[in-house]
Amino acid sequence: SMRPRIVCSPLAAAMEDEREASQPGSGLDSGAPAGSGGARISLHNFCGRLAERLVHFHAMRLEGSLFLWVGEAPQLSNLAVAMRTPRDSVPTSTLLLGDTSDSTSSSLAQRLASKTKKQIFVSYNIKNTDSSFILLVENRIKEEMTAFPEKF
Repeated sequence: SMRPRIVCSPLAAAMEDEREASQPGSGLDSGAPAGSGGARISLHNFCGRLAERLVHFHAMRLEGSLFLWVGEAPQLSNLAVAMRTPRDSVPTSTLLLGDTSDSTSSSLAQRLASKTKKQIFVSYNIKNTDSSFILLVENRIKEEMTAFPEKF
């Protein structure tokens, strides 16, 4: 059995964009009112070579929220969520799945919730939790957000 691969190349990205554009009703805004079943889910895959490691990213934009998976292999070892609240300047976060002693997913979700003003789900599946490496990961995400804001 073959496992799905995330291909990281400009051609793959162009093919993904072309596939999305060819689907009926695939405009950025389907024009359907919220809650009518017309809300669009946008998928975006990208990668980066960070400190000599190939890191894959999978972003799924939902209405008002974003799911972001980061990893080197297909696994879901943890999941955190963060969102802004009216009472606090720092978004609140919690770990939904995984080892509670590792706060990487929660803290990354908090920082991205601050930046995007959305509810953010993050699954960080890399053994390297060194702060300088996590900063590389975060910068790669922000770089992609700047290049393709409609995907986030």
